[in-house]
Amino acid sequence: MSLLQQLNWRYATKRMNGTKVPQNKIDNILEAIRLTPTSYGFQAFKVFAIENPELREKIFNAACPQPQIKEGSHILVFAADRKVTAESVDAYMQLMASTRGIPVEALDGFKAAFDPIVAGSVEQNFVWTARQTYIALGVAMVAAAEEEVDATPIEGFNPAALDEVLGLGAQNLGSVTILALGYRDAEADKLANAPKVRKSSKDLIVNL
Repeated sequence: MSLLQQLNWRYATKRMNGTKVPQNKIDNILEAIRLTPTSYGFQAFKVFAIENPELREKIFNAACPQPQIKEGSHILVFAADRKVTAESVDAYMQLMASTRGIPVEALDGFKAAFDPIVAGSVEQNFVWTARQTYIALGVAMVAAAEEEVDATPIEGFNPAALDEVLGLGAQNLGSVTILALGYRDAEADKLANAPKVRKSSKDLIVNL
């Protein structure tokens, strides 16, 4: 199928059937996330790919009592950096220099663009970094559709509780979104065959 056909096929699956997603499909989705464009290419977040049923049960009970958490094959937790540090910027400059075979000093001008971010508060930083996770979330949903894997984005959870379960505070991270991956249970999910509801192009797109 074409990409547009795949996007018409996908929907936010409400009930999943417990079938495991093959590892190669999970790997392809995760690689798409790794290749996601982000501001400055900085990738100020981590993605926790969780298959372990016991851990997903714990997340269900403590932070997110939605059926896809347990019925899916995997969940991806997108966690953003709470504070952008000078050390993390230095590490990024070193990575860029080594990858492109240039002296790190050649990046001084680019590095200076991070100065206002590093000087910002935790709250300011987290607003910026959390936005980056949504770019990755969108790419992950498109990649899942390409793999014919159902994917459900979830914001309705207790971030503080999820952070505690995964020990994110000690890692300078805060949970932002969850993406459940699996296969739809067409009999239990009343929306499985429902028409997709979207605005028309003329109501959404403004051509100037």
